Amino acid sequence: MAQITAALVKELRDKTSAGMMDCKKALNETGGDLEAAVDWLRTKGIAKADKKAGRVAAEGLVGYALNGTKGALVEVNSETDFVARNEGFQAAVEEVTNLALTCDSTEELAAAKTSTGETVTEFFTTLVAKIGENMGLRRMDSVSVGSGTVTGYMHNAVAGNMGKIGVLVGLESTADTAKLDALGKKIAMHIAATNPLALNVEDLDQSVVAKEREMLKAEALESGKPEAIVDKMVDGRMTKFFKESVLMTQIFVMDGERSIEQVIADEAKALGTDVKLTGYVRMALGDGIEKEEEDFAAEVAKTAAGG
Repeated sequence: MAQITAALVKELRDKTSAGMMDCKKALNETGGDLEAAVDWLRTKGIAKADKKAGRVAAEGLVGYALNGTKGALVEVNSETDFVARNEGFQAAVEEVTNLALTCDSTEELAAAKTSTGETVTEFFTTLVAKIGENMGLRRMDSVSVGSGTVTGYMHNAVAGNMGKIGVLVGLESTADTAKLDALGKKIAMHIAATNPLALNVEDLDQSVVAKEREMLKAEALESGKPEAIVDKMVDGRMTKFFKESVLMTQIFVMDGERSIEQVIADEAKALGTDVKLTGYVRMALGDGIEKEEEDFAAEVAKTAAGG
């Protein structure tokens, strides 16, 4: 049996473009035989999958799962919307989303074991080889409450609890869960439509606040007014910014009159008990991913070349 050195692992990686750990495993499985290791990787579909991993995957699905007091949101990306409609891909997203209920971070979920015995990362590597395009877990987030309910909403649903924009809302209360769910669904729909920056003013990213103030001040200075007047103008505009950007002070899109804070207070009064919105998550497919722009002729040429 040949000694499995770092140089041998690197040589196999250069030949196949597979990951370092996959190369090491292949060499262990084949007794250090380089050519046999290449065949082993190809048989497993790993070399093929790794080569496709460089492609931009900005499509796919967002999925959510609930267990009453906890909800999880997951984004799994693919290269094309066509694959997002593939039943095998949807089944994979559903399994991983349900698995996310047992995890607290994307890293933990990536290492969690699926029904195949593979980790989530390995699970998608296998699926890449089967379906033929790059895909994988991008991120997860969750919301939980001590008592009450976590409600989910999917905008532009493709199948079940999977689609383009997912929202979770956590409502802490001892009220009837069915009535809380109804309220949570309305708030979740509002969040999907308005995309608030934070739950409360104190939760806002201070870098975002500073940038907004800087921009407003630059605009106000162009009016030629004195500095003291400009500062008052900016303060007034920042108050408007906070009101429109923060969930609790946003005007409820379904009636155009009450703030979300007032909507919750009114519902609490009707239910005869306290209701507190403890947190929310909004996840939109492909947020922050730069998509490659490619003309149709180039796409056809790449396909014809087997790319």
